[in-house]
Amino acid sequence: MDLKNSILLLYFTLSFGIIQYAYAQNQTDNSLKMNDTLLRPAYLKAGDTVAIVAPSGILKNREREVQQAVDLLKEWGLNAIVGEHVFSKADHFAGTDEERCEDLQKAMDDPTISAIWCARGGYGTVRILDKLDYTKLKENPKWIIGYSDITALHNQLHNQGFESLHALMCVSLTQDITEVQESVDTFKAALFGNPSNYDLEGSKYNREGEAKGQLIGGNLTILHTMLGSDTSLDTSGKILFIEEIGEYKYHIDRMLQSMKRAGYFENLNGLVVGDMSKLRKNTTLWGTSVEQLILDALADYNFPIAFNMPAGHEDDNRALVLGREVELKVGKEKSSLYFK
Repeated sequence: MDLKNSILLLYFTLSFGIIQYAYAQNQTDNSLKMNDTLLRPAYLKAGDTVAIVAPSGILKNREREVQQAVDLLKEWGLNAIVGEHVFSKADHFAGTDEERCEDLQKAMDDPTISAIWCARGGYGTVRILDKLDYTKLKENPKWIIGYSDITALHNQLHNQGFESLHALMCVSLTQDITEVQESVDTFKAALFGNPSNYDLEGSKYNREGEAKGQLIGGNLTILHTMLGSDTSLDTSGKILFIEEIGEYKYHIDRMLQSMKRAGYFENLNGLVVGDMSKLRKNTTLWGTSVEQLILDALADYNFPIAFNMPAGHEDDNRALVLGREVELKVGKEKSSLYFK
């Protein structure tokens, strides 16, 4: 072999070695990221401040609910501030993307604020995700609260390394608060450091088993729309929670099939199904219950599946600490979801 060929062989050998090392290092980094304990914001205490912001839909004629939220926080001994642009209007949204982002970013950066409560969902959070800077939030973590469209923010918070709170929003409050008392009580308990464990009503559709892992998830449509982006969740070794509202059953199946083809469920440890609310009827009926639809779509996997989690778009919307380690036990007669 001449000198030129010897040099080329050495070059390719070294290059291949470097690529192998980089791949191994990346796999190690991913493994560490997957198993890391997330940053847990300090639990609230009397005198702390909660900021109310609106990163999504317009709050037309919703002043009463926001004021009721302010009053509720004060009853708990907390201070409340309302973002400058909460009642702004820009077509579908509570202000322009820049205005909504500004309110959220200010609250994230302000060290005197202990929690951020989203006023409502709807649509719009995804439009500001890439504008957010988490530098100061990592120095001073705080609880970010919401559900529905706020799932997009929960996803990004998880990938940035934070726990967050899937719970009711300001517009969830009714004039007679006893109508949503369970939601309010579990929200308060989670904020003040005593997240509720849940014993769930059984279901003949439950897939029995036990699992442990970080709780992740939220609204199914939002989880689906995050696929292929850096805001999509790594579900490996985790417990996924899903809920949905206002969809056709074939839409739900289509989303699950797309997620399945993307490998979303490959290494999942367990699934918790919340409310599937106000499902629409297509002219061609689906033919099975939504529970059976979910079981059929996920028939290739053997992780436990628990139905009847009271969380989602119903009045009874129990608080869930996303990113927290949980223990899931599923039986036909009952199931349990316990936070560690």
